[in-house]
Amino acid sequence: MQLILLAIIQSLLLCSGQVFLKFALSRMGICSWTWQFISSQLTNWWFLACGLCYLAASILWMYIIKTFPFSMAYPMVSLSYIFGMLAAMFIFHEDIPMTRWMGIFLIMTGCVLVAK
Repeated sequence: MQLILLAIIQSLLLCSGQVFLKFALSRMGICSWTWQFISSQLTNWWFLACGLCYLAASILWMYIIKTFPFSMAYPMVSLSYIFGMLAAMFIFHEDIPMTRWMGIFLIMTGCVLVAK
């Protein structure tokens, strides 16, 4: 049960990092190798939020794979696909076809079987 809770938190951090990265890239503008462009990206707070989420997820991941068997821990990363799908639906207002929901159900089923 502890593994599932930690995996959910870690997956939420990964998904949040991806959402923040999408927001950061949408505000990026045209990429150029000028100081003006680079400095504008250093003040893009969405990039900072993305990096902080990835940092926290990485530290938590190190704890998870140190504490739990790798064969149980690694498949739990798949939970981030579920949160990514929910973010696509609720944050980015994307339409999700039934075939993708079926795939999410199979992923969830696999995580439950692996955790037992």
